[in-house]
Amino acid sequence: MIAKNRGVLLPAALVLAACSQPRPSPSPSPGALPGAASAKPATPEPSSAGAAASPASDDRPAVVFLGTSLTAGFGLDVDEAYPALIQKKIDAEGLRYRVVNAGVSGESSAGALRRLDWILREKVAVLVVETGANDGLRGQDPDATRANIQAIVDRARRQDLAPKLVLVGMEALPNYGAEYGRRFRVIFPDLARKNGAVLVPFLLEGVAGVRSLNQADGVHPTAAGQAAVADTVWKTLRPVLADGG
Repeated sequence: MIAKNRGVLLPAALVLAACSQPRPSPSPSPGALPGAASAKPATPEPSSAGAAASPASDDRPAVVFLGTSLTAGFGLDVDEAYPALIQKKIDAEGLRYRVVNAGVSGESSAGALRRLDWILREKVAVLVVETGANDGLRGQDPDATRANIQAIVDRARRQDLAPKLVLVGMEALPNYGAEYGRRFRVIFPDLARKNGAVLVPFLLEGVAGVRSLNQADGVHPTAAGQAAVADTVWKTLRPVLADGG
């Protein structure tokens, strides 16, 4: 995606590269989704042994973040990634949801689609879809990316209790030209309108291109950058959760 901060373009090697670099996944908690880590509640619920309840015993509806390394929290502890920070905001608001970070570094929209059936094996109240960035990095036909994301939406909607959907907007690098960038950019608002989904216009708003909010590689948000991303996502997600998920 073109990493931008209100019109400031980054060098071509930046934000999409953030999504393409593989990272060993943290060991999931008992009962967590494969390839995912359940965000810890700000105030853990005590069990009979005095420890925090595991996701397997947590009956709160799940808010699942299906995403790339930007969601997985590349280079950081999973508790510093924006989904975990969203869990803290949820807890602070007294809302009864648990967050599952299903981010996988380097994944394409096709890979996200392949994982979806497993993810939907548990009750998902809200599905936040952050995918497609690696497609843009690789110059994949935007029509293919659009089709994969639409298939994700269609598959989620086939659930007996279909989750509410939040789509996260991305942008393409300038390498492939203005027309490619335009076709890629409109995927996300177009699909949100078509499917009645909620849209986060740009995940890295206010973060991309800000040196102090990115790690030494210049592409992955620092802990402070992830906090800013959490604020951006929360503006869109909070009304969805407050409305009952």
